[in-house]
Amino acid sequence: MRQALISDAPSHLNQRRLARGFTLIEVMIVVAIVAILAAVAIPSYRDYILRGQLVDGTTILSTVRADMERYYQDNRRYTSVGAFVPPCASADPRTRTQGNFVVSCPNADLSDNPASFKLTATGSGATAGFVYTIDNTDARKTVTVGGSWPTPSPNTCWVVKRGQVCN
Repeated sequence: MRQALISDAPSHLNQRRLARGFTLIEVMIVVAIVAILAAVAIPSYRDYILRGQLVDGTTILSTVRADMERYYQDNRRYTSVGAFVPPCASADPRTRTQGNFVVSCPNADLSDNPASFKLTATGSGATAGFVYTIDNTDARKTVTVGGSWPTPSPNTCWVVKRGQVCN
């Protein structure tokens, strides 16, 4: 009987085992670790998503450039010939749009130099501030405006990754 009373009575050690939990310092350490991981992971994830969207600009430029070369083979000039308009000067903007980029050709109908062209893909939305260009000599350039991605030097390629340099 005496032994039953001893085992039924809660001891200090038994009470401590029942009151398990985390201390404030343990919770604060976990919060600090999560904050540090988020501070590194979120900007990296945003750059990763942006890199995927920048490919739309270079893809549409390559496509329209190939269309312009086909137009040149048929007409021996990059500018309009009668009723034939170059692909870049198409009235339908859907043929010049991919993702957040729209292609334009500033000199599409200038007759002073029908043997050259310059295409520009301008980003909007998440890719605002990115402008890619290409011309008939395949000279490529990237302009970044107001972003955290610097414009490369020398500027002779399409930059699709932060810190990328042109060779």
